[in-house]
Amino acid sequence: MTIRAIATAVLLAVTASSAYAASADHHRIVRPSDLKWMDVKSLPPGAKVAVIEGDPNKEGFVTIRIKLPAGYKVAPHYHGTVERSTILSGTLYIGMGDKWEPQKATAMPPGTVLLMPPKQPHFAIAKEEVIFQLNVMGPWTVTYVNPADDPRGK
Repeated sequence: MTIRAIATAVLLAVTASSAYAASADHHRIVRPSDLKWMDVKSLPPGAKVAVIEGDPNKEGFVTIRIKLPAGYKVAPHYHGTVERSTILSGTLYIGMGDKWEPQKATAMPPGTVLLMPPKQPHFAIAKEEVIFQLNVMGPWTVTYVNPADDPRGK
C-alpha cells in the first residue's frame, strides 16, 4: 500500500467518524411513520425523498430514503460522490452506462446493496413501487448525461 493510499484511508476514516460524531450527539429512532416525503427536484416528477439525517445540499453525512412509483424511469445520470444504496422494498433495475439500454439493467431486489463510485453513469427503472435508502457524503448531486433530461430545466 502506498503512502498516498494510507493517507487517503486515514482521511476518509477521520472524516467519516467526525461526520458521525457531529450527527450522533444523542440517539434517534426514526420510524417509517416519522418520515416526511417531499418532491425531489433533481429527479423526474413522481419521485419522493425523506431526509433521515443531514442536509443533502451541504457537506457532511447524509441518509435519505427515495420512493419511486411503479413505471418510473430515470435517464442516464451520475452523482458527485460515492453512493451506498440499499433496496428496502420493490425491485429496482439499474443499468450502467451513459446510454438508455433497459435490456442491460440488473434487477436489485429488497436487501440488495449497491456501492457506486462518483461519476459512474447509470439509469434506473422501477416497474413497481421501490423504496431505497441512500447514504452519501453530501452534497448529493445529480448530473444528467444529456442536459435535456434534467427536470430542473423544465
